[in-house]
Amino acid sequence: MAHYFEERPESASRPGSVTLVLPDLHLRLETDSGVFSPERVDQGTRILLESVPPPPPEGDLLDLGCGYGPIALTMASRAPAATVWAVDVNRRSVDLCAANARTAGLDKVRSVHADEVPEEVRFSAIWSNPAIRIGKTALHEMLTRWLSRLTPDGAAHLVVQKHLGSDSLQRWLNEQGWPTTRTASRSSYRILRVGAR
Repeated sequence: MAHYFEERPESASRPGSVTLVLPDLHLRLETDSGVFSPERVDQGTRILLESVPPPPPEGDLLDLGCGYGPIALTMASRAPAATVWAVDVNRRSVDLCAANARTAGLDKVRSVHADEVPEEVRFSAIWSNPAIRIGKTALHEMLTRWLSRLTPDGAAHLVVQKHLGSDSLQRWLNEQGWPTTRTASRSSYRILRVGAR
């Protein structure tokens, strides 16, 4: 599991598939070893997708740490006129997300490596199940990098487990000047809404 945030996973390919069923959406997603939660859609991701308000109908949206694409494809389905940037450092994840978007006919998903998003792009929404296990320093650097690209009226929604530090992360975000509130709590997961600073 610790290897899903490597750029090129060393684990042998073991293709599989999962089903994402939401009240407004039913997707079959191809997965593989070496990516986050390849056996099923992670519970935190599902809680995020069941809890967030609708994304802005247009503009640029971001799925930070896209994996094989459940968040990005949900955003694109709910906001078909928007461009959804699905970013990850894991090349296998980026390729899977792109393939799943093509299969679903969601042609406004841009699945790219985290370093390939044009610098001028700003996001009116960020949805993420962030890679908490990369460590606090790397997590803070990643969030600073992307939250700084919110539009003035944009907001991020993050799902974080309580026992993996959701409360301390909320405090840190507020201390850094990003107004952060907890908007939902379920099964030990917290949904944090982060405003632009």
